[in-house]
Amino acid sequence: MFPEYRDLITRLKHSDRHFTQLFDKHNELDQKIHNIETHVVPGTGFEIEVMKKEKLAVKDQIYAYLKKLETES
Repeated sequence: MFPEYRDLITRLKHSDRHFTQLFDKHNELDQKIHNIETHVVPGTGFEIEVMKKEKLAVKDQIYAYLKKLETES
């Protein structure tokens, strides 16, 4: 995710609690979606759709946060 920000993401994962929470939430949703899609856990198409929308919203928040920090530097 966002290879152009790889170094900044690595630093933030170790130093910024808010960023870490967003990053972990995105990964958690990604794993839940994957588990339902691969039939590891039961779920419906509707549940997947809701989680994908939430995941996209979190990704948008992460991107906005990265852009904000980039412009502040």
